[in-house]
Amino acid sequence: MSPVFDCRDDEQLLPGMRQARQAIGRGQLVVLPTDTVYGVAADAFSPVAVQRLLDAKGRGRQSPPPVLVAGAATLRALVAEVPEAVEKLIEAFWPGGLTIVLPAQPSLTWDLGETHGTVAVRMPADRIALELLEETGPLAVSSANLTGEAPAITALDARDMLGDSVAVYLDAGPSRDGISSTIVDATSLVGGETPVVRVLREGAVDRARLREVLGDLLEPDPGGTA
Repeated sequence: MSPVFDCRDDEQLLPGMRQARQAIGRGQLVVLPTDTVYGVAADAFSPVAVQRLLDAKGRGRQSPPPVLVAGAATLRALVAEVPEAVEKLIEAFWPGGLTIVLPAQPSLTWDLGETHGTVAVRMPADRIALELLEETGPLAVSSANLTGEAPAITALDARDMLGDSVAVYLDAGPSRDGISSTIVDATSLVGGETPVVRVLREGAVDRARLREVLGDLLEPDPGGTA
């Protein structure tokens, strides 16, 4: 059975992080804590690893995983352009529970699935996740659950669903709030005729907070009010 490392215990943290790095390097999957829910991670630049992630979740290529990064500098290397409004979102909500979809850098050689030339990127506010990202580089990360099931809020929840399809489980206790990240689509800010930021999924960051930063660039709220 795949090992579970209690990262609250210093004696387990170091070997757990080492095995997690090695697993990512071999194209295997790792479950890790984030500030939202637990995630299952793969090397974003390994098509085999990304497919392994999709298979573990029972998910098709039409649902490509987001990419977690250790900072805004990595985001800039992954996307074609970072508009001023997105810079404001990063300043306000990163690290944290906001995933931003932008056109991907065309020169990147990766295969996350049917992305239609975009990539969804987030910087998590979790020490263990950030330390691993610093070591591995960008990771394709999706919520650590089978498709159709509730996102895992503990490492053991994730293991119950994903089992030995994951090589290493990093346990940092229950997720702080158990709420998935908010996902916004900012692709139309890059060369779009009608620049607008759309909310694809409302989660940890609500629309009111987004509107404080974006103003009229945020799509109208459901019901037709701004």
